[in-house]
Amino acid sequence: MLPSGEQIAIAHGDQRAVITEVGATLRTYAKGGVAVIEGFDGEEVPTGARGQVLYPWPNRIGDGEWTFSDRVAHPTVDDVEHATAIHGLVRWRPFRIDSVNQNRCVLTLLLHPTPDYPFLSEISLAYHLGSLGLTVTTTVTNRDDVPIPFGVGFHPYLAVTTPTIEGSQLEVPAKGFIAVNARQLPTGEILPLAGNQLDFSTMKSINGHDLDVTYTELVRDDTGMSSVVVVDGTGGEVELSVDRNFPYIQVYTGDTLEKGRRRTAVAVEPMTCPPDALRSGKDVVVLEPGQHWAGSWRVRRRL
Repeated sequence: MLPSGEQIAIAHGDQRAVITEVGATLRTYAKGGVAVIEGFDGEEVPTGARGQVLYPWPNRIGDGEWTFSDRVAHPTVDDVEHATAIHGLVRWRPFRIDSVNQNRCVLTLLLHPTPDYPFLSEISLAYHLGSLGLTVTTTVTNRDDVPIPFGVGFHPYLAVTTPTIEGSQLEVPAKGFIAVNARQLPTGEILPLAGNQLDFSTMKSINGHDLDVTYTELVRDDTGMSSVVVVDGTGGEVELSVDRNFPYIQVYTGDTLEKGRRRTAVAVEPMTCPPDALRSGKDVVVLEPGQHWAGSWRVRRRL
């Protein structure tokens, strides 16, 4: 029995991925034997939210109760340094494995009400390998008898083929970023990136940049996708793209991670809402009883 439960292997051509029963976590993904995401070993418990699903909120939510549909939530602080609750409730829960095919698998969790999140909901993850890389589609269903709010996010670390991200370049097609306080919670301002050192709207070096930033006002192509690209020192390129249901992307260079993981990859985190959204109401998704929501993102190695 591995710490992350059953291991689900899928493949397409020279692409290989492993998704775990616990947390529906993306443990590994490689193309042609070269890592696309920096994952973790089967015997390990993932640290730094590596490859995990962030639901019913991504990022941080402040302490203190909040109310929706006349129900009161009491977040449990697990980021003690910032007195916040971080990355939701499903990361350590076993999902039901609904189906496994050669290049696709689907996992589902019925999340029962808790003091942290007093609503009944269902989240389903479909991982699919194909010509565009790995596509992850999330479906959330309101199984309660009242309207429910939620946010969802993901925490993949884009891999480089060098020992660290020094010498790598980053492109984030965004025009704004979320201003935060000392607790990493939004102040309510969206600041322009033009002229700011956090502006990576054109490809530039990561060297000297300690990033843990929520980017927004994303620039999209004709299909509605917005793509972040990491190019390592050998010219290897990994691209992560989000659809319109993910208007926020957190970029984290791992400067606060444990020794051996610090600045070895770039976390690029699709998010449907900014930090503290369940308390502020900013861009939360609200579902009526029985209603569904779906959104997708994908990641691939281009070179």
